[in-house]
Amino acid sequence: MTQHFLPDSIFLQNPQMTFLIPALNEEITIGEFVDWCQEGLKNANITGQILIIDSSSDNTRKIALQHGAEVLTVEKKGLGRAYIDAIPFVRSQFILMGDADLTYDVRHIEGFIEKFNQGYEFILGSRFKGNIEKGAMPLLHRYFGTPLTTFILNKMFGCHFSDIHCGLRGVTDDALKRMQLQSQSWQYASEMVIKAMHLELKTSEVPVIFYKDRQGRLSHHKRSGWYAPWVAGWLNLKAMFTYGADFFLSKVGKLMVIFGLIGTLFLFNGPRTIGAIGFSLHWMLLFLLIFLVGSQLYFMGFLAKALYDVESKRLKHCPKFFALDYTIPLAIGSIILGILSIFPLVKNYISMGFRLLTIGSESYHAVGGLGFILFGIIYFTSALLFNAILLHPSRH
Repeated sequence: MTQHFLPDSIFLQNPQMTFLIPALNEEITIGEFVDWCQEGLKNANITGQILIIDSSSDNTRKIALQHGAEVLTVEKKGLGRAYIDAIPFVRSQFILMGDADLTYDVRHIEGFIEKFNQGYEFILGSRFKGNIEKGAMPLLHRYFGTPLTTFILNKMFGCHFSDIHCGLRGVTDDALKRMQLQSQSWQYASEMVIKAMHLELKTSEVPVIFYKDRQGRLSHHKRSGWYAPWVAGWLNLKAMFTYGADFFLSKVGKLMVIFGLIGTLFLFNGPRTIGAIGFSLHWMLLFLLIFLVGSQLYFMGFLAKALYDVESKRLKHCPKFFALDYTIPLAIGSIILGILSIFPLVKNYISMGFRLLTIGSESYHAVGGLGFILFGIIYFTSALLFNAILLHPSRH
């Protein structure tokens, strides 16, 4: 059951910034962490709300309240879930999300405030552009896991972040609500970055200082076991696959369409040879299959984009491409062209007593015609589903 506890200190009605901090059994660090937050607000010369989202079984809540933080108690459901549950309790325009373990130095938040005042809506901290204390980040994370997943995400979405897993990040209240976070665990980090791209938010990075764990405290990864970092990495990769489905489908599909279409048209009038290599009907069937599968992938990429791009920020050209005013005549034209291409083979088949004794140009035309028919059907049904998605109430 969710409960909201207030400190004995002055309750600010309209703070300028909110520290939004999940905590799980952090009694060793939580008191000093809240003090750090207050020092950070003082250094930045702003007022702030310090909201701890607590699901602890120790004295974390009691200590946080004693040091002047608000505490929202929630059930232990995961890091991403904690942020989702806390959104209704945020009272400021600017939000700084982080960890309560004293690994990120929140005494110096001026860079985030400066970016917020410049109009940035999503601001990632960067440990690589800042400073990493010796022993703070495992070598596997520092030189393999984080750089690899950051590289993959940057290539997928054309962004230029240096540290997508940094736990200290800023976001406006409006942007956080528009993201409609779904991730319940570690993958929230990648989901936020991807949705920032989908929503075309104004993004930036700020160098941050990253410290190693305090003596006597074990990180949550170490508490869970040696496999925890691998699980977290896989969860983030799954988030990229899920929220970046259009990249994998559309990019691959486009290449397959081009390759398959060229091959199919190359053999449309009959067999051909290039040097010592002969290309016949079997090759044409392969090219046609590649073209049709690529078409399906390409259209599914747009459908995926429509599903998670609720505000249609990245669908500027898709509605016209999938508008039924265009789709219906193009699909019908493709089907008719396919039927006309098949007709000579049918005529020959009938005239030969319902037998085909040879494979002539009519067979090649018929295979191409079959491709035209199937493409028209795939295109039309994809357009119908795309328009149905656009009618969903969430878009209005």
